[in-house]
Amino acid sequence: MSLIDKQLASEVSNHLLPYVQQPAQYIGREWNQLVKDGDWEAAEIRVAVAFPDAYTIGMSHLGCQIIYWLCNHTAGVCAERVYAPWTDAEAIMRSRKMPLFTWDTRQPVGSADIFAVSLQYELGFTNLLNMLELAEIPILASKRDDSHPIVIAGGPQADNPEPVADFIDLVVIGDGEASMAGILDLYGRLKASGVRRREMIEIIAREFPWIYAPSLYAVSYGEDGTIERVAPRITGLPAQIERCQTLDFENAPFPERPLVPYVDVVHDRIAIEVMRGCPQRCRFCHAGYTKRPVGVRSVEKILSLAESQYRATGHSELGLLSLSTADYPHLKELSARINEHFDARRVSISMPSLRVDKMLQNIPWMASNVRKSGLTIAVEAARDRMRAAIRKKVTDGNLIDGILEAYKAGWNRVKCYYMVGFPGETPDDIEGIYDISVDLSEARRRINKGPAKITASVSWLVPKPYTPFQWAAQPHVEYFQDARRRLSERSRNGRNRAVTVKAHDPQRSILEAVLSRGDRRLGATILSAFRRGARFDGWDECFDNDLWRGAFDDTGIDPDWYAHRERSFEEILPWDHIRSGPKRDYLEDQYSDVYSRTEQARPQAGIVPLHILSAGTAAG
Repeated sequence: MSLIDKQLASEVSNHLLPYVQQPAQYIGREWNQLVKDGDWEAAEIRVAVAFPDAYTIGMSHLGCQIIYWLCNHTAGVCAERVYAPWTDAEAIMRSRKMPLFTWDTRQPVGSADIFAVSLQYELGFTNLLNMLELAEIPILASKRDDSHPIVIAGGPQADNPEPVADFIDLVVIGDGEASMAGILDLYGRLKASGVRRREMIEIIAREFPWIYAPSLYAVSYGEDGTIERVAPRITGLPAQIERCQTLDFENAPFPERPLVPYVDVVHDRIAIEVMRGCPQRCRFCHAGYTKRPVGVRSVEKILSLAESQYRATGHSELGLLSLSTADYPHLKELSARINEHFDARRVSISMPSLRVDKMLQNIPWMASNVRKSGLTIAVEAARDRMRAAIRKKVTDGNLIDGILEAYKAGWNRVKCYYMVGFPGETPDDIEGIYDISVDLSEARRRINKGPAKITASVSWLVPKPYTPFQWAAQPHVEYFQDARRRLSERSRNGRNRAVTVKAHDPQRSILEAVLSRGDRRLGATILSAFRRGARFDGWDECFDNDLWRGAFDDTGIDPDWYAHRERSFEEILPWDHIRSGPKRDYLEDQYSDVYSRTEQARPQAGIVPLHILSAGTAAG
């Protein structure tokens, strides 16, 4: 270590760790860490792999582990990890003027060549700004010079990077494996040739069709506030940015020796991505429309990775990850082979939420191989009509038949995910969430057992880019609050005490909708919210809607215009210059079909529908 790094390491050990909650989340040196002392100093390219949330969330993110593995298996590259320090740690770091450090060997993040941040969630934007400032990297990209790292963003929220355009140098659209490998190769050649960092931004943007440099594109607006044009400021840059896809998903880089945390994290298990993308296209799902075509790993490859990860970690749970694991085409064979390899070692299988029709087909092997701690199913809407409108291909009959087989196989607790706020939604669709949950609970009586415990988890629709709902007006907060109140009352006073309805504060979902479909004018608002103290906005204990209301007032932004306004098909959307999903006419047809199936007229563009303005109308 250099002198400054030794001083920083000492500062962290003596003045930070003893005074924070869960100091073990800051100590680094986890089992299977790839970086050793001296690697950072010796590297030709230094990468800070950043996740703008707490360690307990970031360590569960498979994408960051993949990038960390890829970088550190690339000649001449050293990648170290950095997460968002919790509020108590931030306070100490600011009071002692302690720069943001990497977890692996306590390097100043500002000494990296590349600051590679994964944007998973809109409510992590203020954490991104906080990490940049703590790392002594100017928050505004326009204020950086050659002494600062190139800030590169990727991840699902990078598909519409416009709200954070002022803070990002380069944006990767699409998959991380091929894009990161390409960037590292080009950066290495440019650095060896003596090219200055700020000059690299334009060169990299010209080289790769999936790289977007926001500062090199100009946005003009009309009198009504909508976008008139997005165009390159210089010749030679593409008018449309394409999506990067991993062509060989089977052999894409993947961690065989994943990091093992010292503290409990959200998902502490073997994690293997068995399939990328989803053959379903639920109309609200951003990932279902953007992660195409579907990539599938072979059973042999998955078994090989599982064996390597088991031997490297000792975990007793194997997570088979994808957007829709039940649609993995070789699931029965995979399950049988996993059972053959791991049953004697008491390794169980876990999967994300399941489609009930597929669950029914796979109950025989699930009964013996999948852990029984609780079953999670994605119902989304309570009525067949609404499910058909959102392309959730499940009927009430499927639900009851599937859940009945699950009860026979040994489950007695089920978590059901629902969503409120779909276009064409009626009061009956909302009330029906409790009703169908009771039906699912009571179905267990058919096998002469008591009602199952059902937790109905209700979320609020956030219309996302690249989905048919990208034009939709999100309901006002009063609509969601009234729906939550009514469902809560039904749960407390209903005939079945085994059914519980839970829903979070919808104010956060309103903010998420603003940022999800926002343009770069929102950058000033995000910065203002950060200056006012906004941090960890996705956490109940930290989110403060009043801070954001003040930030919107500070910057003269009307959040309703972004969240609650119906867009016309003719409007240029902030992400239209980024091609990350299906063709626009396809999405238009899909959105029109929602109203056809619900037998309602589409609201006039620019107008908030009456049922959204009046919570009483929608909820009875």
